[in-house]
Amino acid sequence: MKKRQLGLAAASLLGAAFFAKKLAAEKKEVKEAKIEEEINSRYYGDKQVYLIGGGIAALSAAAYLIRDANFSGKNIHVIEGLDILGGSNDGIGTNEKGFVTRGGRMLNEETYENFWELFDSIPSIDWPNHSVTEEILNFDHLHPTHAQARLVTSNQQILDAHTMGFTHEDRLAMTKLLAASEESLDDCTIEDWFGPHFFETNFWYMWQTTFAFQKWSSLFEFRRYMNRMILEFSRIDTLAGVTRTPLNQYDSVIMPLKAFLEKHRVDFTLNETVVDLSFAPGDELTVTALTFENGETIELAKDDVVIMTNGTMTDSSTQGDWSHPAPAVIEEARSARLWRTIAKKGTGLGDPEPFFGHENETNWESFTVTCSGDSLLKRIEEFSGNIPGSGALMTLKDSSWLLSTVVAAQPHFRNQDPDTTIFWGYGIYTDKVGDYVRKPLRDCTGEEILYEWICQMGWQEDWEEISQDIVNVIPVYMPYIDAQFQPHRLADRPPVVPENSTNFAMVSQFVEIPKDMVFTEEYSVRAARIAVYTLFDIDKEILPVTSYNRDAKVLAQAVRTMFR
Repeated sequence: MKKRQLGLAAASLLGAAFFAKKLAAEKKEVKEAKIEEEINSRYYGDKQVYLIGGGIAALSAAAYLIRDANFSGKNIHVIEGLDILGGSNDGIGTNEKGFVTRGGRMLNEETYENFWELFDSIPSIDWPNHSVTEEILNFDHLHPTHAQARLVTSNQQILDAHTMGFTHEDRLAMTKLLAASEESLDDCTIEDWFGPHFFETNFWYMWQTTFAFQKWSSLFEFRRYMNRMILEFSRIDTLAGVTRTPLNQYDSVIMPLKAFLEKHRVDFTLNETVVDLSFAPGDELTVTALTFENGETIELAKDDVVIMTNGTMTDSSTQGDWSHPAPAVIEEARSARLWRTIAKKGTGLGDPEPFFGHENETNWESFTVTCSGDSLLKRIEEFSGNIPGSGALMTLKDSSWLLSTVVAAQPHFRNQDPDTTIFWGYGIYTDKVGDYVRKPLRDCTGEEILYEWICQMGWQEDWEEISQDIVNVIPVYMPYIDAQFQPHRLADRPPVVPENSTNFAMVSQFVEIPKDMVFTEEYSVRAARIAVYTLFDIDKEILPVTSYNRDAKVLAQAVRTMFR
């Protein structure tokens, strides 16, 4: 009896200690909130910040406002046109109906300077007392990438992709390009510079499918990638430089960032689309009002600030399933529509037309395969030599759709059951007729896309057996996913903070940041940091682009790679 009483007493003490600790944490949060409000009131008064768009750039801007400007979260308003935050960092679904990610955002430890710095201050929601940066890098170091089947031929032969396949003419053209000035490359395409042989090299197949370039993509964007990712050049055959998140980017990046902002009481408005901004007359660029699609307006006070997402690469995406293709796009991209509207109102606001006026050149289609059990993933592992999470891209170089797939470490979704597995793929040439399914990719159901891929792998005789384990295949057609790579003039992308702006900035993959490369998380985070630091006059360093292209050892390795 005495032992039982002692046990109850111990349990009571433990319970009391737990609640005391919880109460202390809550009191600390309340105290911190009061201090934040006092600082905000003293320095900013009733100043409000409106962030148009709920992608990683806008959410990062909110984090910088809180962390580095000591700005009150309750005066930060994120306005998103969709019913979910995250922008292109997405990942959603169920075990019963299948999972989907429109794409996977490749991270890179060496070149994502501001991304890692910011997320080192964002707490992980899965690893207590550690940051998101620590969580991602720890996971990546425990799950290194080393693709063993980077390129596969039509007869299922794994190529020796270590050889780049360059001729003397290819090397000479590449060397001249890296020495050229960006200003001389306005409106030039990659195929304007390189001869036909270049596009048949192992290098091109790997570089194209890793970063989603096309022959008609911007030459100076290609040049920036070669300079910025020169470390990746020598390991493009293994993709050893790819840094992977523990789960998809929505679960691993957006959710902890959102939790941080919610803790600081940031205001989120979903399903509301801003269609116009009003500017004050005069030479200065000052936003005075926001107009919504429903006709409502928000009049801005004198000191209020607006940071706008001026383009989204996953805008107007459509989604199919096992039995239905992803529908054709019938609506104008909402982010491009807003950019078009304001670009007419002043100089220095860029031009969206080179990016959002060429759907036939800027689209591709992804597909996410959800399986019951791991039989199909075991087949892939046996063929490629890579366990899930270690192989990065496997490209079927002779397929008419130019199909590539990635098998991530499992699970890839927070709510994914242990007996459910997924993998992701994409095809670049959506207008081409399949080699086995005689239809263009964009017209195919999820079942037809998977069947084409299975045939390309030489497994068509086992189709009935394989298909029995498929929960769903969800295709996603993205009309503007490559829009940031379109040929354009440097002036077509506006600066993050336009000249003479008093309260307005733009963040996205469609602003101009010298030396940096688009289609990356780093570009969005760097843009957010520039916007906040400039508009709020923050005297702190924005981490510069690391000049690996000026490192003698890296350059020597790049030269050796060109002769492999």
